Amino acid sequence: MTINHFFDALVVNKKDEDFSMDIKKLNFDDLPEGEVFIRVHYSSVNYKDSLASIPNGKIIHTYPQVPGIDLAGEVVSSTDDRYKEGDPVIATSYEIGVSHFGGYSQYARIPSKWIVPLPKGLSLKESMIIGTAGITAALSVQSLVENDITPEVGKILVTGATGGVGSFAIAILSKLGYEVVASTGKEEKHDFLKRLGADSIVSREEVYDGSVKALGKQKWTAAVDPVGGEGLASILSQIQYGGSVAVSGLAGGNNVPTTVFPFIIRGINLLGIDSVYCPMETRQKIWKLLATEYKPVDMNVLMQQEITIEQLPSVLPTLLKGGAVGRTIVKL
Repeated sequence: MTINHFFDALVVNKKDEDFSMDIKKLNFDDLPEGEVFIRVHYSSVNYKDSLASIPNGKIIHTYPQVPGIDLAGEVVSSTDDRYKEGDPVIATSYEIGVSHFGGYSQYARIPSKWIVPLPKGLSLKESMIIGTAGITAALSVQSLVENDITPEVGKILVTGATGGVGSFAIAILSKLGYEVVASTGKEEKHDFLKRLGADSIVSREEVYDGSVKALGKQKWTAAVDPVGGEGLASILSQIQYGGSVAVSGLAGGNNVPTTVFPFIIRGINLLGIDSVYCPMETRQKIWKLLATEYKPVDMNVLMQQEITIEQLPSVLPTLLKGGAVGRTIVKL
């Protein structure tokens, strides 16, 4: 196989107060160590990636850095016998795009212990429509299932419903037969949420009106919450007896001013979801579910847009402004 030794990558750099984000030509020798050398076909845009695009995002550990916490492509070469030339593979999270060059690059070199073979039932493009957001949503749904939250028990609230995690959670829950209540502040996106499978839609204010009661009216059996913050405290106070809340994000802040009452009076479970360092066995299980019973009926509904690497500098900030709907994937 003949390969050019130079390739395009988005590089962010910071020296003192000077911050830059540019498309640059890199050489194979610029890539970090890793057993598997990959020709990247697709990446995606996540909240973490948007934070990587600003000077004070506090997500990049080492500069210069190639952001992109997700990537999918074909193996060019590997020193790990488990991977052969031409194998389709996925790599998400761990240190990718944070302290190890990530997916916004035509080539990547990744440690084999971070790689998942592309499961049957998914294309490389579909795997990046899923990406970290879809994995997080699937982990959230799976945690509810493992805590006996079945479709028969009642309504499931999904916050941040138009974002990556929220939209995927709605699609998965709907396919599994749950009654889904989507929460959003974007009235113009109600049709989008209905297409995903939301049975009803409530405003953000109905979930959290600015005040948190120790215990409120029991509205929902369970919730998938990628937002966090004070809104999470409000959700906990409104979950039905024995219900669960799967939390995976902090876009709403990291302060959760709750009391012990939802836990000791109603027996509520607060389930923490980590898609960054979750065990590989769990990761592979979730990817197989996403290729089969958790795979949304229409993946295209979840995709907002497909962009090129040249468009990344203008697209990345949109997630920080609340302008994202569904998933944005990057074709390399």
